[in-house]
Amino acid sequence: MTLLETPKDAQRHVSLRDQAYHAIKRLIITTGLRPGEILSEPALSTQLDIGRTPIRQAIDRLLNDGLVEVMPRKGTIVKPVSLDEILNIIDARIVNETFCVRVAAERASTEVPAQLRRNLEAMREAAQARDIETIADLDQAFHAIIAGSARNPVMSDLLRNLHERSARMWFISLSTNEQHSRICDEHAAIVDGVARQDPDAAERAMRAHIESFRANITRQG
Repeated sequence: MTLLETPKDAQRHVSLRDQAYHAIKRLIITTGLRPGEILSEPALSTQLDIGRTPIRQAIDRLLNDGLVEVMPRKGTIVKPVSLDEILNIIDARIVNETFCVRVAAERASTEVPAQLRRNLEAMREAAQARDIETIADLDQAFHAIIAGSARNPVMSDLLRNLHERSARMWFISLSTNEQHSRICDEHAAIVDGVARQDPDAAERAMRAHIESFRANITRQG
């Protein structure tokens, strides 16, 4: 907050920055901004109806997230999707998410399985409607619930970043009804393991789910 800003002004400033950040990130993840596309602050400001300062601050955050990069003589671009990077992210997810799902199963109360079941029900409805953006949002939420069960904010932040960095490839690869149904079935197996308080079954289901994603993008890559 500057000397001329009131607390209310500062709150509005932060809110616009966050609004710009989430809007641009969503455009990147859903490929509204394509890999390699140059980010124009004036164009984004006009498109989102947000001032250029919050747009610039949002882009700085996205640089830290690994979703955009600065190219000499070109400016800031949407970071291209690298198959090697996605495969490395998948390896990191397997190590960390299998740990988190074991914790979720070991600590399973009625709350976490109930949250996961509600999410799964909504995802099946979205799959029937072929609503890919909603499926993507629900997938992120599903994994966030599991990550949160470890009660480790560092782990939650790590997994959120890993999901966001691979979400574009996930979004691009999610192209058929069969894939939509398969993801729902894989999530159902994870929910079953957590609900039965069976860490081994939950881990196997999570590993199979992530490996299914690896196989899908490898075929398309």
